[in-house]
Amino acid sequence: MKIINLSENNSLLNQYLKEIRSTAIQQDSMRFRRNIERIGEVMAVEVSKALSYEKENVQTPLGIASVNTIQDPIVLGTVLRAGLPFHQGFLNMFDHAENAFLSAYRRMGADNQLEIVSEYLASPDLTGKTLLLVDPMLASGMSMEVAYQALLKNGTPKHLHVCCVIAAPEGVQHLQNTMPAETTLWCAAIDNNLNEKKYIVPGLGDAGDLCFGDKL
Repeated sequence: MKIINLSENNSLLNQYLKEIRSTAIQQDSMRFRRNIERIGEVMAVEVSKALSYEKENVQTPLGIASVNTIQDPIVLGTVLRAGLPFHQGFLNMFDHAENAFLSAYRRMGADNQLEIVSEYLASPDLTGKTLLLVDPMLASGMSMEVAYQALLKNGTPKHLHVCCVIAAPEGVQHLQNTMPAETTLWCAAIDNNLNEKKYIVPGLGDAGDLCFGDKL
């Protein structure tokens, strides 16, 4: 698996990262959502550089112009609910993409072990397409694995790009062990570790709650 950590290079992305981490600024949920969306926009541009292009001719008022355009049929896959603003950032850039949505939640299994359950899936046919699976927080990596396995019910994509805002090393390792070898993982930042509650440290807290308010 190829791993790309965008925070290793200086860019405007780091400004948005600073703001979503700040306990003072993140109290403004509208700004938090917009910053997650903007990180999605910046990352979408970076991902676009890794896609396949072909030259096309387009008629202008004064002649014919040649333009290199993306040829990959793209599907944006998102885990509800925290993934919605991040997904919107990608959709702002890949505005012709198809979209897939699924649910994932934590529960304790019969053996008192944490497991991830997915109950909802709405997805187009993925066969031969490029799947961008976007979710802001890559903690243990279990939710991302469950999401990908659920999406495979609708076909096997030709290429897989996993995109997150903040990742933990444990989640990165889990994806290396479970995702196809040719997967590309895009991260805005890779943090130190997970704590005992499986939250990323230093991280930013619960992205879903910061976006949309506390849940029961």
